[in-house]
Order: sequence, then structure tokens, then C-alpha cells
Amino acid sequence: MSEINIRSATIEDCALIRHFIHQLALYEKLEDEAIATEEDIAASLFGEAPQAEVIFAERAGEPIGFALFFHNYSTFLGRRGLYLEDLFVMPEARGSGAGKALLKHLAQLALERGCGRFEWWVLDWNETAIEFYKSLGAEPMQDWTVFRLAGNALEKLAKS
Repeated sequence: MSEINIRSATIEDCALIRHFIHQLALYEKLEDEAIATEEDIAASLFGEAPQAEVIFAERAGEPIGFALFFHNYSTFLGRRGLYLEDLFVMPEARGSGAGKALLKHLAQLALERGCGRFEWWVLDWNETAIEFYKSLGAEPMQDWTVFRLAGNALEKLAKS
């Protein structure tokens, strides 16, 4: 098996990024929610004020995984953190080390950038991912519930 290489995405990768987002949405059974277009991706990742970054895991020059991440901020630490929004490895490449290589690269970036922490969410039903993350030393957060406002609820609150 050949070595896993990590590279940063460029604007030429928008179709590839969209492909990985679609594959992730299918895996998570959320394909109806994945509405971002290549144009949306180009504008938000490579436009005037980039909102996030993407890296790819490649084996023999072929992309087999991706991670999309951005910075958040911890008021308690007084430092920014690195937040992993999406991590996906193609099914045929799972177990190849691509997921670990992506996470290792992000951990290195977090340290290089002075981040106080590196965090992400995982779906409760994704036991394989949960066990994988635990094997790397990640700890699940207890006592926290994620809340979200979107669509009509977001508009209603904004206009109230």
C-alpha cells in the first residue's frame, strides 16, 4: 500500500470538494441538506474572505479523503481553536490510515497556529468513528447539547 499524502485544496478543487461533500451527505443520510454548489464553495473557501479550509488525503495521487475546518474561539482559554466541520474517507480507503493522517495534519496545524484545542462533532450512531476518535485520545464531551437555529426559526428570531 502506498503512502498517504496530505495537500491543501485550491480553487481548482471545487468540484472535488463538492464530490466529497456529496459522498459524506449520502453516508450520513442527509443528502437533501447538501445544497452547496461549486460556486458557493469557490466563493466561501477561496473568495475575498475565506470562511474555511480544506485538505485532501491522497494515495498514489488519487484523493481518498478530505477534511474541512475553520477556526473558532475559546473565551475560557483566550485563544482560537481549530474546528473540524467534516471528515470523510472513501469507503474503499477506510483502514488505510487516511483518516488518521488527516487528523494528525490538523493537530499539527492547530499547534503551529497556537490553537488551544481541536474539536469536532460526531453523529451518535457512528460507533466506528467514535471508537476511532477515542483510539487517538479524543474524549467525548459530556453535559453539552448542540442547539441550532436555521430556516424559518432563524428568520423568526432575527425579526422578533
